[in-house]
Amino acid sequence: MNMSLNCGLVGLPMVGKTTIFNLLTGASMETSNFLTGKTETNVGIAKVPDSRVDYLSGLYRPRKTTYAQIQFSDVPGLVRGSSQGKGVGNQFLNTIRNVDMLAHIVRAFSDPDLPHVDGSLNPLRDVETINMELLFADMEIIEKRIGRIKKGKKVKKENALELEILEKCLEALENEISIARLELTDEEKFVLKNFSFLTEKPLLLVVNTDEQQFKSKSYPGRDDLEAYAAGHGLPVLEICGRMEMEISMLPDEDKEMFLTDLGVAESGIDRLARATYDYLGLISFFTVGDDEVKAWTIMKETDAKRAAGKIHSDLERGFIKAEVVKYRDLSDLGSMAKVKEKGLYRLEGKEYIVEDGDVINFRFNV
Repeated sequence: MNMSLNCGLVGLPMVGKTTIFNLLTGASMETSNFLTGKTETNVGIAKVPDSRVDYLSGLYRPRKTTYAQIQFSDVPGLVRGSSQGKGVGNQFLNTIRNVDMLAHIVRAFSDPDLPHVDGSLNPLRDVETINMELLFADMEIIEKRIGRIKKGKKVKKENALELEILEKCLEALENEISIARLELTDEEKFVLKNFSFLTEKPLLLVVNTDEQQFKSKSYPGRDDLEAYAAGHGLPVLEICGRMEMEISMLPDEDKEMFLTDLGVAESGIDRLARATYDYLGLISFFTVGDDEVKAWTIMKETDAKRAAGKIHSDLERGFIKAEVVKYRDLSDLGSMAKVKEKGLYRLEGKEYIVEDGDVINFRFNV
């Protein structure tokens, strides 16, 4: 029961979404340089790179090494008016209702062979275009639901709270404020849970640059976009899709050299996978052995008993203790035997809150 979190890639057509999706998931979906009006959403799994898993794998030389994973959905390009059914319209919006977060791929690169759908490059305008589509899509759902609640002669008691919250959300959206920015109580969030509003999801901006822009760390409209992102509390990641494609085709030993030349520690695709993971409040704990070294994904603040359930329900049901070693201690000392010798090996009960990088062996009895 590995929790696979899902991130939806959204953006206008021809911004490099499918290229980035292919790089993340190792897929080879057709990318197109014209408006194909494609309507299916591509779904694939990306591994979250982690140098700790690399180290543990080197230490244990297991038969199998498994990284944490995130699912990505590449949604057809949105055009202005999608929420009103233009282009591929609403159907795409429904396919991303179930994602945990959105990454908006914003185009900064210029390419005479790939004209921008709006005729000119303007990253901030594009961000606002997509945001409006998401706002409209949520407004439509809210208006329909409010209409349904009010259809009866009088509002049922159990619907009164829902109506009040929906009206509050609608007012925010009409003022171009996303639902994520409303200060909602836990109770209010619970009422909204089943709607899966798009503007309630965490949003990450990914600027797709060309090589020159990437190296000089500048592109047209960068200051405006950065200011907007800071004002809305949105993280921004710059990535050069075209260069990433070249890197992905290199043998591993050349990749390192290429990245060093660029002055970056890791590829943009790796940074994107990890940023998605961190932004969702996720951490990893590890299980190790000759058979497998594996990273398990949990939300921050998960206790040991629930973490055990990630591996198997039997472990949660028959939980006795968690044998916990900190990754740093293990990598500093170089072997489990030395960690135990130094007394850095702990037995924890079911209430123990698992920390990022814990290496755990669960004792259980069913």
